[in-house]
Amino acid sequence: MSGNLLQYFTMQVNKKNLSDTKVQLTVVADADQLAAAKKATLEHLAGEMKLSGFRQGKAPLALVEKNANPSTLQTEFLDRAMNVVYGAVVDDQKLRPVAQPQVSISKFVPFDTLELSFEVEVIGEIKLPDYKKIKKAKAEVKVTTKDVDEVIEQLKKREAERKDVDRAAKKGDQTYIDFKGVDTKTKEVIKGADGTNYPLVLGSNTFIPGFEDEIIGLKAGAEKTFTITFPKDYGVPSLQNRKVDFTVTVLKVQELVEAKVDDAFAAKAGPFKTVDELKEDIKKQLHTEKRSRADRAYADELLTEIANKSKVSIPQVLLDEQIESMLTEQKQNAMYRGQTWAEFLESMGLTEEEYRKKLNADAELRVKAGLILGEIAELEKIMITPEQLEMRLAMLKAQYPDPKMLAELDKPENRRDILSRMVSEATVDALVGYASGEVKATTGTKETKTVKKASAKSKK
Repeated sequence: MSGNLLQYFTMQVNKKNLSDTKVQLTVVADADQLAAAKKATLEHLAGEMKLSGFRQGKAPLALVEKNANPSTLQTEFLDRAMNVVYGAVVDDQKLRPVAQPQVSISKFVPFDTLELSFEVEVIGEIKLPDYKKIKKAKAEVKVTTKDVDEVIEQLKKREAERKDVDRAAKKGDQTYIDFKGVDTKTKEVIKGADGTNYPLVLGSNTFIPGFEDEIIGLKAGAEKTFTITFPKDYGVPSLQNRKVDFTVTVLKVQELVEAKVDDAFAAKAGPFKTVDELKEDIKKQLHTEKRSRADRAYADELLTEIANKSKVSIPQVLLDEQIESMLTEQKQNAMYRGQTWAEFLESMGLTEEEYRKKLNADAELRVKAGLILGEIAELEKIMITPEQLEMRLAMLKAQYPDPKMLAELDKPENRRDILSRMVSEATVDALVGYASGEVKATTGTKETKTVKKASAKSKK
């Protein structure tokens, strides 16, 4: 509903705040609103009605009204009138609804008088801090010789020659094992604590502390059962401090003959003539990765700080939607790992209701941050041009050549979602610019242009 209608319609509106996020609007519709709704209704009915002597849709509206089913006419008129009134009053009161309103009609005299009430959940008041004055230094990023050497070691292992050996496994060997874990007390099989023909480099410290040490000294064909106590800070709460009996069968032992790090090694690793060129490229890539992680952490910390200093009344419906979205995401992640939802909850030691409550704080922060970014985007007058949107869509389409995915990207709702994300990204860029001092906090058109420039720079 366009705000321009307010130039023509004068409604009687009484607003009552039922809570910080729920309002009741009692409205007496304007006569012109009712007349417009009636005219639109009759025109629609005329297009469906056949009257003698007139082409379909061309009969006078007075004749259409006379021949229309009274019940159908009134029902469609009320639908149109309520939509017109609701759109106009939302614009008039500058509301931001997050759900469909509950509507009740208190008085209706067909086509002349309409009094009705709307109850609707809305985004409450948003009070922002003076975000332009928040200053935060960016962390310095360094790539050490040790960082580069660790990558070289990984490359050496990747390019290493593997030789089957008929001897006891030692540190540095690659083994292939079958393993299964059961609870020491209950003998219950531990979901996820098993594997078949699993490649494990001894000394890589990729398994639970102590596990790899138990494999050292075993030959191919050997079987061993041993007990491991999971760390108290293990990622799966249900396994923390838990004693598990593992039974391992060694299928194969291989000696890794690491390649010599020379110019030939560098040429094999990529388009490099010397080891120095390889190391310089590794250093640049590591710096890019570290800078990217540091920038993401900086933006997250800054947005959290602004959120903590802001006051936002959040409608429960938005929190519920966010929690449902996070649940769906976690269920998909569990499925990709080969877990059922019940198995995931069991591994966490939680019921679904307890897990929902666990998500509440993160959900609230996400919703709050989103609302804050929307508010700041309006204040900063941040806009994404159609050309910028098409450029982003073209980049996404280049990444996903699947025809079904391309069709999804062209759907209006997905285009709106991508546009919204681009606005949020540009807003975060503006906030980072102010906090780091990279963008001077000015006002007006000059500021908006600077924000756009900073945003474009960050995406290169």
